[in-house]
Amino acid sequence: MTTGDVWLPLPPSELAPLPASLRYVHWNGEEEFPADPADCVFYTVPYMKAPHVAVRPLPHMPRLRVVQTLTAGVDHMLPVVPDLPAGTLLCNAGPLHNTSTAELALTLALAALRGIPGAVRDQGAGRWRTRILTSLADRRVLIVGYGGIGAAIEDRLLPFEPAEVVRVAGRARDTGRGPVHPATALPELLPGAEVVFLATPLTDATRGLVDAEFLAALPDGALLVNVSRGAVVDTGALLAELESGRLRAALDVTDPEPLPAGHPLWQAPGVLITPHVGGPSTAFRPRAERLVREQLARFAAGEPLRYAVAEAGEDTPATPLTH
Repeated sequence: MTTGDVWLPLPPSELAPLPASLRYVHWNGEEEFPADPADCVFYTVPYMKAPHVAVRPLPHMPRLRVVQTLTAGVDHMLPVVPDLPAGTLLCNAGPLHNTSTAELALTLALAALRGIPGAVRDQGAGRWRTRILTSLADRRVLIVGYGGIGAAIEDRLLPFEPAEVVRVAGRARDTGRGPVHPATALPELLPGAEVVFLATPLTDATRGLVDAEFLAALPDGALLVNVSRGAVVDTGALLAELESGRLRAALDVTDPEPLPAGHPLWQAPGVLITPHVGGPSTAFRPRAERLVREQLARFAAGEPLRYAVAEAGEDTPATPLTH
């Protein structure tokens, strides 16, 4: 039976029952540590804290075996993996954010296509303006990053009757709904994509993936929806397309982030921006609690953990083009 301290960003009493062989302490990024980090064997990373806060205890945890994030993306944690004790696993949140992020992705797409930002401005001005707007129905849709979140987006997309859904990931494979194309096929797929959802993690392979060439290949009037990471998109290239009026965008993430006041992206035509709220919703807490309980039960019993994405002492693996 595994023993040692578990650091949790949620109060342990609210997660009970938990394996009795472990000792639980609550730490959510405060300046003072709640216990000696040297006794920690399982570290659950505080959610929605700055990267420097998330990694601060790690150099003081020589017994560490598991780093469990509550985020789907782990780009903020990968740089420290080589410095962790050999064999330490880095696990992401698995399906934790699929529901909430996919819900927001569809919200952004529908709001942008059906002119909701303009309607809000018209309401504030007391202006009644009727016009024909674009429906999600009959659009050709491309999902870039067909992992858990990408599949959850498709689940919610299909009732809106798109003309076609095309799936892209790091490698080709088949699903019950149809083929997943490799990323190398993007040049031939982009010209037919009227709505593009980005749900890929940020890796060396995806940083700047959506560049001027990618955007130029999209048809006039296409909508780009980004619920992945801001740096997947070249902001300058996107701004050029928005300012020309050729493309539209709905962004839950930006580069830089937070987007500073006065940045030209705020005022660019045809863009809808939300402040990285794909994950944080009322759907987060119950799913986070289930994830932590399941992982701790496996850890205490000596069973393999789920959602491991890297191991200290090994070369950090290339993350596939999924989120």
